[in-house]
Amino acid sequence: MRQRFEWRGGNRVRLMVDGECFFPRMLEAIEQARSSLRLEFYMVSSGKMLDRFIQVLTDAVRRGVDVRLLVDGFGGRHLARADRERLQAGGVQLLFYNPLQLSKWTRNFARDHRKLLLIDEHSALIGGAGLADEYWLSQRTGCPWHEVMCEVQGPVVEDLARLYNGLWLRCTGETLPPPSAQPQAGDARMRVTTVQGLYQQDIKVSFLNQVNAARRRVWLETAYFLPSLSIRTALRRAARRGVDVRMIVAGPYTDQFWVYHASKRYYRRLLNAGVRIYEYQPRFLHAKVGLVDDWVSLGSCNLDHWNLRWNLEANIEIEDPQLTSQVEHLIDVDMGQCHEVTADEWARRPWYRKAKELVWALLSQLVLKIR
Repeated sequence: MRQRFEWRGGNRVRLMVDGECFFPRMLEAIEQARSSLRLEFYMVSSGKMLDRFIQVLTDAVRRGVDVRLLVDGFGGRHLARADRERLQAGGVQLLFYNPLQLSKWTRNFARDHRKLLLIDEHSALIGGAGLADEYWLSQRTGCPWHEVMCEVQGPVVEDLARLYNGLWLRCTGETLPPPSAQPQAGDARMRVTTVQGLYQQDIKVSFLNQVNAARRRVWLETAYFLPSLSIRTALRRAARRGVDVRMIVAGPYTDQFWVYHASKRYYRRLLNAGVRIYEYQPRFLHAKVGLVDDWVSLGSCNLDHWNLRWNLEANIEIEDPQLTSQVEHLIDVDMGQCHEVTADEWARRPWYRKAKELVWALLSQLVLKIR
């Protein structure tokens, strides 16, 4: 079912960087819910953080809140059976999107990668985080994962609720009550954009349109840098016409080492066109943030081949001077913790690194040909 959303004015947005900022706010919002909670997350893993969410969600049920949790069937594979039973025994309506089955063959690749929390339909949190300890404080090297979420209020929340309700209907056949109209809450203009595999790619189309019209800058943070040909071409063209194009990508800490190596295949032509590439060093960069002139997009989509081929994704596009300044500051700080890859340095890398990049790039292309 196609769902496209228009720009809406009268919204308010709050940017939250890393788990120590957004997890307390998510827990607080759940504790304040009075009528309904709608959660949709790709990655849900048992651990200390999930224990806290289970507690506040089941507490919400006891005070009469309708709580529904939609978890991806692959991303939730580390959700222990005991925790599933705790959620269900506590009254949480738990649903798994596309559970893994051998008989499904390649349909197992279709995943729900969205990250969304709706509170009483009057506010929402959207971004790239999962309900897992990886996003929380940890003493392990390379953790916690660097991620962002934003809290929004205003008319755009209606569209996020419609997005959630549409997937719930698709998975269960149950029609949830339509969202109520939301009053204006601020001055930000926002729009919900989505990806539904190859069927609908509004996030990609919107990003391409913004890059092609960019006059000053294109700054992008992404965890998995495997962009499509159209995106690579747009970035090169923007750099050649004098736009400040910068890419912050994952460095040595990553949960997908093959993407780390395969992505290097695209560096040479981008660098030669004038695109500046930064590899984030302190920990795993999992954020997905785009800043084109004064337009901001953030959410779940990495704009990589895999996301655009198989996944359900959700981003929020924002036009708001205060939020633009905050995102500019975020990316500027992150660049200060990166190693910048230069064209000269890249040309001098040893042959064995080139061979490794080629092998993984070819394998990634073979995977994408699977139907």
